[in-house]
Order: sequence, then C-alpha cells, then structure tokens
Amino acid sequence: MSNGYPFMIYGANGYTGRIITQLAAERGLKPLLCGRNQAAIAELATRYKMPYEIASLDDKAALDDAVLSVDVVLHCAGPFAQTARPMLESCMRNKAHYLDITGEIGVFEMIAALDDDIKRSGIMALPGAGFDVVPTDCLAAYLKKRLPTATQLTLAFAGLGGGVSHGTASTMLQNIGRGGAVRQNGQIRVVPDAFKTRMITFDQKAVQTVTIPWGDVSTAFYSTGIPNIEVYMAVSPTILRFLEGGSFLKWWAKKNWVKNMLQKGLDRFLNGPSDQQRQKSKSIVWGEVRDLKGNSAIARLTTPEGYTLTALTALAAVEKVLSGKAPIGFQTPSTAYGADFILEIKGTTRQDIAAKRDIQIQ
Repeated sequence: MSNGYPFMIYGANGYTGRIITQLAAERGLKPLLCGRNQAAIAELATRYKMPYEIASLDDKAALDDAVLSVDVVLHCAGPFAQTARPMLESCMRNKAHYLDITGEIGVFEMIAALDDDIKRSGIMALPGAGFDVVPTDCLAAYLKKRLPTATQLTLAFAGLGGGVSHGTASTMLQNIGRGGAVRQNGQIRVVPDAFKTRMITFDQKAVQTVTIPWGDVSTAFYSTGIPNIEVYMAVSPTILRFLEGGSFLKWWAKKNWVKNMLQKGLDRFLNGPSDQQRQKSKSIVWGEVRDLKGNSAIARLTTPEGYTLTALTALAAVEKVLSGKAPIGFQTPSTAYGADFILEIKGTTRQDIAAKRDIQIQ
C-alpha cells in the first residue's frame, strides 16, 4: 500500500487529463496530480484543492518518489509510445497498479510482452482504460460469448459530433505514412492506409468507414482469442480520398519539417471539443463476428462522446482497483472486468442487430 494518496493522474494538465481531473473533483476524489509542467499542474491543483507533485518521466528519482506515494497510477500523458514504458517500470518498482488511456498498438504489445515481469512485481497493468479500448474491447468479448466459434472479428466506430483533442491529433500526425494494421491468423500485419473500406450502419443510415490501426488489433486477440481482426472508423469523403490516393500528399506529410510545421499549427490552434460539444455528442461502436461455417453475430453500443467516455471509464477502472479488484499482470478491460463493464457507464446501451439489416460491404 502507498504512503499517501490513493491514486495519481499523471499528465493531468493535458486535454483528457483535465477532463478526468474535473470529473474526479465532482466525485469528491482527491488524486495526486502529477506531470512535468509545474505552472499548469499547480494551477489545476489550486483550482480543485488537490495535492500535486512535479516529476518528469526522464527523472527516475523524482518519478519514483511520486509513484511510491500512491496505490494506482492513471497515466494520461502521450504519445504513449514514448511515455508508457518509463511510467510502467516505475509502477513495477514501486508496487503501484498501472492504468493508461492509450490506443497505440505498439504500447499494448509492449505491455503484453512484459506480462511475466508485471506479475512478478505483483501489480496489474491495464492499458487502454479509455475510449481506446474499453467499449470496443467489451463489445468484442460480448460477441465472442455470443459466437464462441468465431474466427473473424470486425469492429467499427463513429463519433457523432465532438472533435479531436491536441494530443490525439499529435499522435495521428506522427503516425502519417506508417500504414495501417490488421490481425491475420493471429499475427499483426502492417497494411497500407485505407487497406479496406466498408459501408456500415451506425445510426439509421450506412456510412463509409476505413480500416485503421486501432488498439483492438492488439487487445481483442488477448480478450477473445479470435485470430483475424479488423477495425474501421467512419471518415469523411475528403479524408478517405487522402488515405486511398494522395500518395504525393502522404509522402510530403511524412517529411519531418512538414510535420514540425503542422505540429506548430496544432499547438497554436487546436485545444479539443468544448464541454458543450461533448455534452451534445455521442459515439457508436459496431461489431461483428463470423465463424468458418458462416454463422455470425452483430451488436452495437451507443455511448457518451469519446473524451467524456474516457474520463468515465478510466475513473471507473481506478475505483475498481482501489476496491481491491485488480487481477495481477497484463489485462484488457474485458479480461479484468468483463464484457459488461461498459454497461456500468451511464448513457451506454447495447443492442443485438440482425446482420442482414445492418451491414453493407463495399
């Protein structure tokens, strides 16, 4: 057990971290706020009357001092490809359970590969405790229960309203030109951008979707054992044209100086959707499983807007850990808390769908 505080929000001053901190305050929770930006962290701590520490992820001693004072770390500072490992290693050294809100396949795979070390340290490591990947992971596990013989899993999602945060846009920018990913015969395979497209009905009408390297390409395999997995996202015609064609544009966007220029624009102009936008928006997650005999099952989740849902699911997971529900080792949301975990979130509904009415393949 810790010497001080029940849990830490690391990266509390980021867009999503601020939403989580505000929600924690509304629930009467007093997490330790932590990050490397002293002015921003101190301002938040003063506003919400919460304790805080300043620790950079590359300052091992300071980070260990902060982590040693808590039972659980909720890690919210991306890009997680750069930040997850030092925080996880500190959690293992200091016996603090680790949760994060990543959606990055490489991070899930890195943590899964460290499962034996994590178990020896006696902690739980649950990456993807937000919109990436709680709703999709729970839906995948639910569909696997409906069709235990499934060999193919397809997931898709659409955000209705809302927008993109600075951190999410930055991660997307850094991944330009790296292609997509699917799982085939149990192995993750790198594929071109817009590897496949598909028309899927989310809310009354069919919309265009395209494969993306979403976290479930990694996590759904550990949750369900299904060897073939694809994840799709609803996109506008403009974005689809860029992904499908535009090889020159993508080549241009891969240049470091172009990325740096675009990053400066994000830093200056993009903050993320407002509270009002998030309140008026929702997300829909769709999933289908099939087996070798042609049997299938389809279901759909309707949830709060993605950033709002991230705050709700992340804090719900933290509260479960604090109550003693922390299975040791690498976990996905559904292996830790079951397929119905997502239904504990207010504003979430799940519906079974007849396949012939819900899917159109392009």
